[in-house]
Amino acid sequence: MCGIVGIVGIHDVAARLYDGLTVLQHRGQDAAGIATSNGRQMRVEKGNGLVSDVFDENSMSLLHGNIGIAHCRYPTAGSEGSDEAQPFYVNSPYGIALAHNGNLINTETLRKEVFEQDRRSVNTQSDSEVLLNVFAHELAIQSELSPEAAFRAVEGVNKRAKGGYAVICMVMGLGLVAFRDPNAIRPLVLGRRELEGQFEYAVASESVALDVLGFERMRDIEPGEAVVITNDGRLLHQHCAAQGLMRPCIFEYVYFARPDSMMDNISVHKARMRMGVTLGEKILRERPDHDIDVVIPIPDTSRDAALEIANVLGVKYREGFIKNRYVGRTFIMPGQQERSKSVRRKLNPIPLEFKGRVVLLVDDSIVRGTTSKQIVQMARDAGAKKVYLASAAPPVRYPNIYGIDMPTPTELIAHDRSEAEVERLIGCDWLIYQDLADMEVAVAGPKHPGMKFDTSCFSGEYVTGVGEGYFEQLQSQRSDDAKTKRRA
Repeated sequence: MCGIVGIVGIHDVAARLYDGLTVLQHRGQDAAGIATSNGRQMRVEKGNGLVSDVFDENSMSLLHGNIGIAHCRYPTAGSEGSDEAQPFYVNSPYGIALAHNGNLINTETLRKEVFEQDRRSVNTQSDSEVLLNVFAHELAIQSELSPEAAFRAVEGVNKRAKGGYAVICMVMGLGLVAFRDPNAIRPLVLGRRELEGQFEYAVASESVALDVLGFERMRDIEPGEAVVITNDGRLLHQHCAAQGLMRPCIFEYVYFARPDSMMDNISVHKARMRMGVTLGEKILRERPDHDIDVVIPIPDTSRDAALEIANVLGVKYREGFIKNRYVGRTFIMPGQQERSKSVRRKLNPIPLEFKGRVVLLVDDSIVRGTTSKQIVQMARDAGAKKVYLASAAPPVRYPNIYGIDMPTPTELIAHDRSEAEVERLIGCDWLIYQDLADMEVAVAGPKHPGMKFDTSCFSGEYVTGVGEGYFEQLQSQRSDDAKTKRRA
């Protein structure tokens, strides 16, 4: 999962791209980059680390131009080296920079095609660089540089690429090109604002970036749609793929997105609240005579759900953990050892809220389970009489192949295990999960009845289909062991 943002403005955009990245930092902590163009040349600055670590006054002063794109990286494909930082750049044709959120599932096939058929070189293990070269080739074979040529190039990409992807490109001589995969798995939203009698446009992973930058959210980019914003500020759009099944990633609403974002016209905040209501109702069905004294969220993403669970159950809601704001999101840290160490650095219990009480801890989801086990033990050590654990999401049993780091089934605590077995491994007195059907209804809400999502990590159903041997290949490349060996 990554954060991307692009702006076509009237004045220099680098400072605003920086601000946009800071509010998308929760989507990636590994690396950050900005590319800008003044119409004559393109400048790219990028490196490993948080946005505030990568950019200083000197590097920002080099980023001139009224068009630009930016990226913060959370590694799922490739390695963790600085050469994997985005945006990626190629000088032919015209000069193109690309920022990508998602994951291609036919990367190796495309990599071979790019070299043998397109006569282009890919220098990293990143699927984003492969995607850039596919787009560059498709644009190069057009007879002109125009919005129509860009649409045809995106159409070519959609025919060749398979997976989940949201992409923003900057093309010298044309402007900005943004597009979303035919199933709209990864999010992308369009905004505009009026300045000095002209319109400026922005595209971003989440609407919160538009809010902070002062852009009005226009709409989400549709499945298979491409948007071109020209150098002179014209906005054009076109569908560049056969109508696919719209399946936005439900894990965005569970964990990744900020609660103040709107995604596909759904409030993330309200989706999480509704998830709490449905889970609270399930708790009452299963244990109408429960002995829960207090509901405590595991901060931050479970707060909305936990508050609604407490309301449904009619018990107290309390903040029982204090979060260290200077430790990043543990889920997106590379390597299990680093994630495990970070839990104790990240959370500290308030014993007053635990001592002698039957506590229901609420988390947004349970993926690997090691964090949950440590937090349950922290609650016991703080004096809890009993510790129950509720997950606002169903059991994560399958790999996510569209851009979230759940690559190998053996690293998922619920894979091939019953809920009772997971309960014993985590060490809680009772474990309850959200039902998948309830979660889909809750996220869709009353305004989008029947809306479907990519739920592959819960259901094992992959909207794009999966080729034979892909999961074995994924495990060899993206398991924690594989990543550790690459860093060694």
